[in-house]
Amino acid sequence: MDYSNEPPHSDQLFVQAQQPFNAEPSVASLVEFAYTPEELVYCRNHGPIREFAEEEYTISIKGAVEREISVSIPQLKSAFPKVRVVAALQCAGNRRNEMGAIKPVHGVGWNGGVIANCIWGGVRLRDILIHAGVRADSTLHVCFASFATLCQDDEYYGASIPLEKALRLDDDVLLAFEMNDEPLSAEHGGPVRVVVPGFLGARWVKWLDTLIISSEESPNFYQQRDYKILPPEIETKDQARSVWSKFPSMTSLPLNSAIGSAFKIAPSKLRVKGYAISGGCGNVVAIEVSADNGATWYPSRITYQEGKWSWTLWEAEIPISGSSGEVCARAKDKAGNFQPMAGSWNMRGVAFDAISRIKW
Repeated sequence: MDYSNEPPHSDQLFVQAQQPFNAEPSVASLVEFAYTPEELVYCRNHGPIREFAEEEYTISIKGAVEREISVSIPQLKSAFPKVRVVAALQCAGNRRNEMGAIKPVHGVGWNGGVIANCIWGGVRLRDILIHAGVRADSTLHVCFASFATLCQDDEYYGASIPLEKALRLDDDVLLAFEMNDEPLSAEHGGPVRVVVPGFLGARWVKWLDTLIISSEESPNFYQQRDYKILPPEIETKDQARSVWSKFPSMTSLPLNSAIGSAFKIAPSKLRVKGYAISGGCGNVVAIEVSADNGATWYPSRITYQEGKWSWTLWEAEIPISGSSGEVCARAKDKAGNFQPMAGSWNMRGVAFDAISRIKW
């Protein structure tokens, strides 16, 4: 078996952990592109990366279906219509280092670069499930599993989403074999991965080989005992063991933003660029920027936004005084929600959503 702990990667990525390999780009690099180029797509792994031959790879569909079937990647491509969806993939630990500055957290230390906005090409999950004879039932779940490669905390990597989400046409859930119109590389889950627009990246299972329609969520470690927001009084893994089951698995991440760069373009003017990402309340409609810790907010200009699943790129020019300082930004969604001034702490360091800040 061909396993690798250090896949080919761009020198533009900052390695945050070597084994398993985890790396991210700078936010300044990210915000220069509407679609994130492969060399800037972050790498998040819970085990070694493995190369697969597409023609030998199959996906099994099991559980509460009329027909349990096995589909090869060539069959997947020939039997179902191809769909392209623009969606931002974001790790739940994005900006974790900022939360860790409040109080230590457990997890890979991430800055604001564990997000990527890409064009995903593949087939709709609903088409495959309907072909297998699944019945529409709001109590069921689609459990995703990858037994194909090794994993840190379980015998395989697994996750699940509600079946009704998988079957909703407008939710655009895919089995993807392309990223930005190129074959999906092994380090990003090729030959096939799940794409769940609007959900955290932990549910976008890479190297997918098994689908199970079940009355229960996935029993996997990463669905049941990780990627949950625990209350702040839970400070250790020992404390967490007794309460994991009491809290829901994460789905959508909160409204968020990050500043990529802030630089003077005149003695009293600052140009600021960044990204924003919506939570569960629809697209970002505005990003505001402040150089006085929120006493005065200035509007920004949205430079890119595409559909309901993409990130939003923005830039602003604001007045400043002095030779140095700090600038902050906050996003607003269509429901009128703003990012909070301060984010809440949790042991796993997930879903940090405080207004973003950068020194200039």
